[in-house]
Amino acid sequence: MLVAVISDTHMPRGRRRLPVEHLAGADVILHAGDLMERSVLEELHELGPPVHAVRGNVDDPWLQARLPLQRTLELEGVRIGMVHDAGPARGRLERMRRQFPDEDAVIFGHSHIPLHETDASGFQIFNPGSATDRRRQPTHTMGLARIAAGRVTFELLDLGR
Repeated sequence: MLVAVISDTHMPRGRRRLPVEHLAGADVILHAGDLMERSVLEELHELGPPVHAVRGNVDDPWLQARLPLQRTLELEGVRIGMVHDAGPARGRLERMRRQFPDEDAVIFGHSHIPLHETDASGFQIFNPGSATDRRRQPTHTMGLARIAAGRVTFELLDLGR
């Protein structure tokens, strides 16, 4: 199973666009919050794959009313937690393990800083950065997760400037 992972799209704004070439071919799309407006969620749904999202701190009232603060999905035997803001960097891996004790991995956003960490038990946290709002990062990024044989692996995609 191929899972496209995005966060912090902050759209519509300027010339920003979703990386549809990487999203449409996925089996599932996960968005870790800060879509900003309903139209972005609708555009994601129009691509075809099922979309699962959590709400972020800048999402409009329509999204705030419909998206959960956190969620857990089971995809081919792998439990993936989702939350927008995973808190300060210090202690994040351990904090997410406590917050999501039964999950294999947690996807989060908010910082726009790509991150992938794994603890000794194999629990992973993954932030795909932002495909549309790189802020102080050198390039736009998103993630791909591959699920097979009850395991998930994450890959960061560099989308350029």
